[in-house]
Amino acid sequence: MGGGLLGALFAVSPMATQARDYGQAGQTFPVIEPDLLATIEARLKRAEASGEMARMNAEFAARAEARARRPNPVSGITPTDQPRTWDYAPSVTLEQDVRDHKGQLIAAAGQRINPLDFVTIRQELVFIDGDNDAQMEWATARYTDVQAKIILVSGSAIEEMTRRQRRFYFDQEGRLTGKFGIDHTPAVVKPAGKVMRVSEILLQTRRAG
Repeated sequence: MGGGLLGALFAVSPMATQARDYGQAGQTFPVIEPDLLATIEARLKRAEASGEMARMNAEFAARAEARARRPNPVSGITPTDQPRTWDYAPSVTLEQDVRDHKGQLIAAAGQRINPLDFVTIRQELVFIDGDNDAQMEWATARYTDVQAKIILVSGSAIEEMTRRQRRFYFDQEGRLTGKFGIDHTPAVVKPAGKVMRVSEILLQTRRAG
């Protein structure tokens, strides 16, 4: 807020500085609320002395570790029962000007920009259900770490990394599957010119006999 506006808000005229007694407008009461911080501090000390604080911290740490090891599955994702393919255009409309470190205009607000004009994507994105053995075996046998990023929508990326000695990722809160419109796994996203091609793959199940 500028100085002029502040001055206008807090300016006091000579007339306003004169004290006047307007009488008692209503009944008044003494402040009897205890110091809130002191109350909280006392409760924390009691909890620490009884061991409750240590128990709460241990429970919190256990929940945090469990969530890190096995995040909530992405809601609504099911195995592919009908293969399909579509293109996703990553173009965005700029909300403000983009300038370099010298202030020179690179792109103007309102301009449509395709990130694929400036970057080269070399790895495919492979989305699978980490709790589905068939999908896990298909993805790990088909793709190396150099070829693709394997992204789980369910399961434990940490446990799979330990077990298979390779890197896995997790689609936290379904942000990527939501962006690409993926409803089924396995699904593969790869560059195709100026778009990203998305394919939901139908795995062939082996027949007994």
